[in-house]
Amino acid sequence: MLLFLPPAIIENVPPSARPATEQEITLPGFNDCKLQGSLLVAEGSDYFAVLVAGAGPTDRDWFSPALKDLAKGTPLQSHSGRDLAHWLAGQGIGSLRYDKRFIGRKDPTLNVSLDAQVGDLRAVLAFLRKRPETLGRKLLLIGHDEGALLALMAVGDADALLLLAMPPKSQAATIRDQMQALIPPSMAGPDLTYLDAVFEAIRKRQAIPVAGEAVHPFMVALGKSLMAPETLDFVRSLLDLDPWVMAARLALPTAVAWGDRDIQTPPPAKTPATFRGTVLELPGANHLLKRESRLGTLRPQEAVMAYGDDTPLADLTPLAKWLKGLK
Repeated sequence: MLLFLPPAIIENVPPSARPATEQEITLPGFNDCKLQGSLLVAEGSDYFAVLVAGAGPTDRDWFSPALKDLAKGTPLQSHSGRDLAHWLAGQGIGSLRYDKRFIGRKDPTLNVSLDAQVGDLRAVLAFLRKRPETLGRKLLLIGHDEGALLALMAVGDADALLLLAMPPKSQAATIRDQMQALIPPSMAGPDLTYLDAVFEAIRKRQAIPVAGEAVHPFMVALGKSLMAPETLDFVRSLLDLDPWVMAARLALPTAVAWGDRDIQTPPPAKTPATFRGTVLELPGANHLLKRESRLGTLRPQEAVMAYGDDTPLADLTPLAKWLKGLK
């Protein structure tokens, strides 16, 4: 979800309450890695969707233990991916959402490389081609946040593509923008200089830079997170990747959509002329597609207050219209 959270090798996270109508399944991933997923069947559409979650330890329901309830100091109960899957079912589109390979596992030797994670997604799509629930249907690949980048890399195995809250810049540029929005101007110089040094160390495969006394401890922790040995190759692979270069090559039906209240990956001022797909604006939607009715500029700490399960999904009519027009 937050782009500066790389994949994590974490303990089992609390399972979310999934409706009984869903089927829990085990899927074959890349190099025989077993993945856990939730299958939701619906009737009425020629398409079946695969949902790819965003960055960090975000599970199939888009729950992340890194996202905190500020009032309680505990992980925020937020399962927007599950909510989106049920919204899709209301549009007649069944779906599969799956946990990435590192969710629920604590194994420092686990391969979490970009190749492995894209391989998992391709394996999931191949698995669905043989399922009775999807026979004769086209596959719609839906990626959220960092999941949009993974979807772009596996798009050759899908029939249509929907990119939600896609980072409009490279990961390095997006992380820098996020940090610049968080850091008080008086501290921005040393902190951003240190962050740039971390990026350069990642690119050149150097040791983590030494932080001066003026660098905030949070930025030091971020640098360590980005350069954690078990995830460093993954971070390096995505760091300077330009999503628009990949999107420009697409020949299948594609839409990109951003909430106009998304402060984590806000929509770009304009999309490149090379992009031939559909651009959708979701009115009143935040980063997790939840309804954000507060006016004015929100800081990240304030935005989180509308990420929880007690906030309904925003008006997704633009998505519904695009989905209905898919051929």
